[in-house]
Order: sequence, then C-alpha cells, then structure tokens
Amino acid sequence: MTYLVDTDWIINGLKGQERALTTLSRLAPQGVAVSIVTAAEVYEAAFNTTNPQAHLQNSRGFLSPFRILPLTDPIAEIFAETRAFLRRRGQPLPDFDLLIAATALHHKLTLITSNLRHYERIPDLKTYRIR
Repeated sequence: MTYLVDTDWIINGLKGQERALTTLSRLAPQGVAVSIVTAAEVYEAAFNTTNPQAHLQNSRGFLSPFRILPLTDPIAEIFAETRAFLRRRGQPLPDFDLLIAATALHHKLTLITSNLRHYERIPDLKTYRIR
C-alpha cells in the first residue's frame, strides 16, 4: 500500500469529479486506502440528505475497493504528539485532519489531498502532488 486518500478526494470522487476518479484509478494498482475517519465523515454527509440510506449505499459502494484503516493506539500516539507540536507552534489543525495524517504517518503512506495548506505543517508527512 502506498497512498491514503483524504476525505476531500473521496467526496470529489463521489460527486463524479473526473480528476479525482482518474487519479484514484491510476494509483489503485500501487495500493490506496482510506482512514476510518474519512469513512465516518463521508457517512455523516449522508444524514444531511433527503435520502440517507441511498447516500450511504452509494458511499459504501464507492469506498468498497479501498482498504479502510482503523484507528489504533500507535496512531493515537502520533496524533497526540503531532497535535501538541502544532499547538505549541500556534498552528492547530482540526482533529479529524490530524487523525488522518497520523494514520498516513503510522503506515508510511503518502496522503492524497487538496488541503495542502493544512497538511504541510505536519513534519514528515508526505503528500501527493498532482502531475
């Protein structure tokens, strides 16, 4: 496995955005995963629609090719260390973003995200650049 997909890319893929779909398809042979945090964020969006069950079914179908990585104690420790580091620098990030980043760091994965402004603050986190 090489890549972890951030929530923004999954949402764009669900919306049928060609760039997201093409990139994810091209990278799939190298191994692409999502954090359980991303799955939770995507599922939450379903409950803000008029037909949550249909949205959940669509979301689960879209996520099915990806390995979903759980949160573990080592990931929680990386999260805590990174959160403390960023707070000391006066650069806090949302907890969900930090949990996703900690998952990528723990598994040594490159994060596919459009939110580079947030994630570039995290030491040693590799992010995917569109080519």
